[in-house]
Amino acid sequence: MAPATPELISPRSPRVSAARRLAKRNFRGKERLFLAEGPQAVREAAGHRGGGTATLVELFATPDAAERYADIVGAARDAGARVHLATEQVIADISTTVTPQGLVGICRFLDTDFEAILKTRPRLVAVLAHVRDPGNAGTVLRCADAAGAEAVVLTDASVDLYNPKAVRASVGSLFHLPVAVGVPVERAVAGLKDAGVRILAADGAGDHDLDEELDKGTMGVPTAWVFGNEAWGLPEETRELADAVVRVPIHGRAESLNLATAAAVCLYASARAQRAPGGCRSVTHG
Repeated sequence: MAPATPELISPRSPRVSAARRLAKRNFRGKERLFLAEGPQAVREAAGHRGGGTATLVELFATPDAAERYADIVGAARDAGARVHLATEQVIADISTTVTPQGLVGICRFLDTDFEAILKTRPRLVAVLAHVRDPGNAGTVLRCADAAGAEAVVLTDASVDLYNPKAVRASVGSLFHLPVAVGVPVERAVAGLKDAGVRILAADGAGDHDLDEELDKGTMGVPTAWVFGNEAWGLPEETRELADAVVRVPIHGRAESLNLATAAAVCLYASARAQRAPGGCRSVTHG
C-alpha cells in the first residue's frame, strides 16, 4: 500500500512556521515548547508525562517515516499528540539537522523544580556549571542517565537545556531523569549539601586524585559532581564551594580529557562505589 499523501506541503504554512520558530531560544521560552528530532527522541517524548500531562504535543512526519516508525506514530497518537503528515521539504525546514530522519516532535518543557529534586534525597547528581556547548551538555546528561544519576542541574550560567543540539546529544535521556535549570551555582551547592550530598568539583588541577579517592573508600556516599566550562574549567570561586576538587588521573601522554569523557569517568566511579558493599545504594536500598 502506498504511503498516505502529506497534508502539509508548504514551509510557509502557519503550522510549519510556528514549529520552525522553536529553533530560537526566545520563542522556546515564550511558548515553553521545544523540538525533539528523530525516532529515539520522539519515542521517549511520546512515553513521557510531566505532572500528569503528556509531554509530546505535536508530531510532524513524512509518509515514509510514518510507515517505517508506525509504532512511534501510534504512541504519539495514544499520548494525545496531533500528528501531521508532511513533505520532506517541510520536515527539512523545521529540522535543525543536516540529514533529517523524517520525524520532528514538539514537546512541552519538562524541567523540574530544584527544591523538588532535593526532597528526593538524591544520591548521584551532575551539576553543569558554566557549560556553554549544547552538544556537551546533552552528552553529559546522557552519561548521567547511563550512570544511574537521579538528577542533573544546569546552572544559570550554562547553555539552554532545550537547544536542539543539546536535545539531540542527550539521545532521549532528557526524558529519563529530572533536570533543574537556571539554578545559581551557590544555591545548587548549598541545597545539595543541606540534603546530605558531598560536592566534588571535577578539575584537571584538583588536589585530590580520583583513583586515590576510590582506594580510600570515600566515593560511596551521596555525591554531586560539578563540571565546568569546556575551555577554562571551573572558576576558583566555584571550586572553593566544593568539599573536594578531584582530578581524573592521566596515565598516558594525553594532555587532558574533554568534558563529556571526564564526566563519564567521574559519574561511573561514583556509581560503582555507591553500589559496592557499604555504598549508599546498598545501605539504603538493599
